[in-house]
Amino acid sequence: MRQGSVNRTASAARRIMTEFAGLTGLAPVGPAPRRYLWTDAFGVCNFLGLHRETGDDTLKDLCLRLIGQVHHVLGRHRPDDGRAGWISGLDEQAGERHPTAGGLRIGKSLAERKHDEPLDERLEWDRDGQYYHYLTKWMHALNLVSTSTGDFTYNRWAVELARTASARFVYAPRHVGHKAMHWKMSIDLSYPLVPTMGHHDPLDGLITYTQLQTAADNDPEAVKYDLKAEIAVMAGMCAGRNWATDDPLGLGGLLSDAFRVGQLMARDCFSDGELLVTLLDASRRGLEAFAGENTLRLPAPYRLAFRELGLSIGLKAMGGLERLIGRSPNRFVRAPGLKARVKALMPYRPLGEAIDDFWILPEHQETDTWMDHREINMVMLATSLLPDGYLTLSPASPGGSPVP
Repeated sequence: MRQGSVNRTASAARRIMTEFAGLTGLAPVGPAPRRYLWTDAFGVCNFLGLHRETGDDTLKDLCLRLIGQVHHVLGRHRPDDGRAGWISGLDEQAGERHPTAGGLRIGKSLAERKHDEPLDERLEWDRDGQYYHYLTKWMHALNLVSTSTGDFTYNRWAVELARTASARFVYAPRHVGHKAMHWKMSIDLSYPLVPTMGHHDPLDGLITYTQLQTAADNDPEAVKYDLKAEIAVMAGMCAGRNWATDDPLGLGGLLSDAFRVGQLMARDCFSDGELLVTLLDASRRGLEAFAGENTLRLPAPYRLAFRELGLSIGLKAMGGLERLIGRSPNRFVRAPGLKARVKALMPYRPLGEAIDDFWILPEHQETDTWMDHREINMVMLATSLLPDGYLTLSPASPGGSPVP
């Protein structure tokens, strides 16, 4: 990507994130900041990426302030809940030291469903609780801040969150020889709200935990922050699974995960290459199916921006993966046909450019489908415009920076 183009996209991403900060009570600080875990995980990565790009320390400050707000809002009980304090049950001082020990709320508008309430599948989408795949996004964001700043505190919080999530979301079904996961848990993690397992949840866990472990291995207190047992459980749940999907958000996640696995392989993780090959093959099948549906030809009122932007982000990761393989070919000798697999995905990259070009237009941001999900759409558009902060595991990561 040419430097002038990088400057324009960085400027656009900064405008979006400045507006996001004002809308949600981050800057200026509002009396009741509006925090939502998935959105804020991308927000942290965006501020981090903008700081890398510009060197402006105010962006780093916003990144760290956002982490603090998330922990003090979503790590504590809701104002309309009869309970108060940290959802972990820790006292105030211990909770400040370990803000992720009890997990983090989603940040949905409605209170969680009580244990004895019947499930209303439509209403459940708007009810609070904890999502495993949101927690892994937050772990990822904390890890990137840790590797960027050199402060192990953030990775330690991520590891503590991983341990809590594994302990509460993973269970052993009766009469089944393998473990499974709940998709959604109560705020205090005492009962499942949606018992079925998310398609990619074990995959998210395996890759994210490995990412955290890689950073923890360099921690002076490494022995206290070991995730090897949790990684083994996730690996067991991932064995033999088919990850293919034609959902654009899930498909973008697979592509982003493939780049993460590639970067971790360059650090001697996933050394056999099987997972990377599996992810690329699943991504190709999914892209073939998605492209055949022609949904990107629909007008804005019939499209969901954040789902499409997830795909755009993942497609941008393929450029980083291609360069990574070219620079460190010896790291990938155990991944057969890897170059050919990546090359087969490159013709789909214009889909990402088309998605960005569509959703950056003001008239498309005036539709109900944009405004109904305004904040998540904003941060994911910013990520897609300047993806390095989210996709690259550290500034010194093999494969370089930025991601095109």
